[in-house]
Amino acid sequence: MHSDTPISTRQGLAYGAMGLPLAFVALPLYVILPNHYATAFGMPLAALGLVLLGARLLDAVIDPFIGRWCDRLFARSPRQILVMAAFAALVLAAGFGLLFFPATREPQLLLVWASVFLVITYAAYSALSVAHQSWGAMLGGDDMQRSRIVAWREGLALVGVVLASVAPVAIGLPGTWILFSACLAVGWLAWRRALRPVALPSAQRHNLWRPLQMPRFRRLLGIFVLNGIASAIPATLVLFFVQDRLQASRALEPVFLGTYFVCAAASMPLWLQLVRRIGLTRSWLCGMLVAVTAFVWAATLGTGDTVAFILVCAASGVALGTDLALPGAMLAGLIANAGHRGHLEGAYFGWWNFATKLNLALAAGLALPLLALFGYAPGARDAGALNALTMAYCLLPCLLKLAAATLLYRYHRQSATSGEAA
Repeated sequence: MHSDTPISTRQGLAYGAMGLPLAFVALPLYVILPNHYATAFGMPLAALGLVLLGARLLDAVIDPFIGRWCDRLFARSPRQILVMAAFAALVLAAGFGLLFFPATREPQLLLVWASVFLVITYAAYSALSVAHQSWGAMLGGDDMQRSRIVAWREGLALVGVVLASVAPVAIGLPGTWILFSACLAVGWLAWRRALRPVALPSAQRHNLWRPLQMPRFRRLLGIFVLNGIASAIPATLVLFFVQDRLQASRALEPVFLGTYFVCAAASMPLWLQLVRRIGLTRSWLCGMLVAVTAFVWAATLGTGDTVAFILVCAASGVALGTDLALPGAMLAGLIANAGHRGHLEGAYFGWWNFATKLNLALAAGLALPLLALFGYAPGARDAGALNALTMAYCLLPCLLKLAAATLLYRYHRQSATSGEAA
């Protein structure tokens, strides 16, 4: 089937299904795991931050090479991608279990254990993510078609995140691992039935550095990094904020996280309608401003303000819908406009995922040690420590979001001048 054929609901589900387990595992790995190691195993925040920083930086470095590898596999056949994905899925499921159920709790050995299996698990996750995103970008289409393809992937990803936010409390971590493994198997089986893209022969196919030679890609990547750090910091700190700033019951944690991701999923059709009216870039700008408003409000909250925080989660979740659906669609359009569709999707998404991992690495590797430096530790009730937590969770992301919004506005003006505005 030609890759420009409009994607049907069945095809959207088949392609997007792998997004569910990939997002399902991301929440435990990036949000729950730091809190779990700090509270259940007593790992110091500074040491934990360094382990996460090192593992995520190494993971980020290998992503562009994974992208080049995916381009080579696409050149042979989409079937080669599916074979690689099956192996990566098995490694990812095993790594998840070994991270949350370590064979040791001796502090030094636990640091080594966490470091090794974080690297292995992140690598498997990266291989699946880059291959899946590249597959979607190669399907092509106009702005709306690209947005729909990404929305299928990210919409089902949000379903996965909602499941992951509820599962640890509802069925425990062992049940969560079993559920994740089952979703991973279903996602791969569905992917086998998805609309297959057409890879085009090109001498540039395996050029790892070609995307970075494109000024427009570098500008878009910079915006993505800045905005991503602004989102990754609160994702890393949200459970600490809930437990210590709000002093909320742990039973409410799934409510907060579930509200956030359900509202993100529910907002996707609304954002797609806005894209139809005002374009991708202006819609993403609107989402950034909604996020800033929500986190400024969060900075005013204190002990017991759980209802207000649910509303903050709802508003920031709506804003998340743009971060998930629109940047990837903008990148797919940039690839097409550059004449690289069917040639270099893996290389582009390798660097894109490098930026994503860099965001997460900086968020954990900088925010956690800085909080420790300013006197915050899990369970803190000191006013100074809690104020430092509030500044890091609420206000620092707002400053970064506003900086990203400024750069995005400039990017839009430059695109409009060149006749390529989205």
